[in-house]
Amino acid sequence: MNRAERLARLLRVLAAIIAEPGLNPLELAEKAGVSERTLRRDLSQLRELGYEVAYTSGYEVQEKLNLEGRGKKTTRPRGDDALLQAVAHAVEAAGLWRDTTPASVATPRKRARRATGPRPLVLIPSGHGDADFIYATGMDVESALYIRPASGDDILVASPLEIDRARTGSRAARILSFRDAGYAELGAYRSYAVLAAKLLREQGQAEARVSPRLQAGYLEGLRDAGVDVEVDQSLFEAERRHKTREEADKIRDAQRAAEKAMTEIVRLLAQAEIREELLWADGKPMTSEWLYARASLLLAELGFSCPDMIIAGSPDNAMPHYRGEGQIRAGAPVIIDIFPASRGSHYNGDLRCRRWTWGSSRSRRACRPTTSITRCARCSSTEVMAPPPMATRGPTASPR
Repeated sequence: MNRAERLARLLRVLAAIIAEPGLNPLELAEKAGVSERTLRRDLSQLRELGYEVAYTSGYEVQEKLNLEGRGKKTTRPRGDDALLQAVAHAVEAAGLWRDTTPASVATPRKRARRATGPRPLVLIPSGHGDADFIYATGMDVESALYIRPASGDDILVASPLEIDRARTGSRAARILSFRDAGYAELGAYRSYAVLAAKLLREQGQAEARVSPRLQAGYLEGLRDAGVDVEVDQSLFEAERRHKTREEADKIRDAQRAAEKAMTEIVRLLAQAEIREELLWADGKPMTSEWLYARASLLLAELGFSCPDMIIAGSPDNAMPHYRGEGQIRAGAPVIIDIFPASRGSHYNGDLRCRRWTWGSSRSRRACRPTTSITRCARCSSTEVMAPPPMATRGPTASPR
């Protein structure tokens, strides 16, 4: 394309924005006679040239057009300056910027069209374990796109690697492959954003609400794609406060798994041999790592995992969230915190305990775990459950 053709195209885009503010990307591209991809490049070039084109409820020029080239205090090449002046003079000559209409009879600015009813929901996971994405789809996946229109079936778009699992494990009504959805690789944060905008337009929508967990790159990508985005700070909050019987059963299963793992660790500590104020098991040092491995194996057999489990001996366990390492000392407290998540349902249990180990300088003591709080990775509510029976050892045992 030669210089004159490029100038004419930029002028058409600029004239369309000035003449009819509030157009969404598809409407503006049609008015200017360019593709959406070309439109994005032209808008970027106009911004670089000093024209404050912004998207709020539609594309419009902020304040005024900067016809004298004073918009940005950046140094531009002479070629760009000449192009800027040519566009500015052409706009003035066409009468598109100089408003000669008296204020009393000026035509009101066109407002962007807004759909009635609730906004569609767009979710893009921030990686594995995204609670909102799991709650909406029933599926934990690192990368995918979920859209719940204001009306009609919800849509899950999954990669070739995950499409079969999505078809069997997701609750979404429509499962689309990349090919079926029209996915195009456009780089980080843009591919899913552009695809979401496309699917929304097919539903007659140009706005959406998103999770507060959405990564900023995706948020900006959606806005650049022409989606009017609103962050829903209370997303799923009301729904999560009410549990079905099935969900309650899954929470109890998670708590029972936590209790079994806790009981196993306490049993191993109680059976430990003491040598020089340190704990040993079967002639080997009893370490936090060894106890962690035994608890993890038990949880795995039950269908749960807890990679951040805490089994911390003294004195370092005085530090918050210290996970523990090295050999356990006798006659000193051990902090245990187990919060397993189901690999199937993704619900969590949580059980915490402070236990004194036995040593020659202290009377034998046993502990009752603190009141357990059952949590769910997909909810904000809690369920208080009674602690398991107290473990005892010897006639002098007492709760701690």
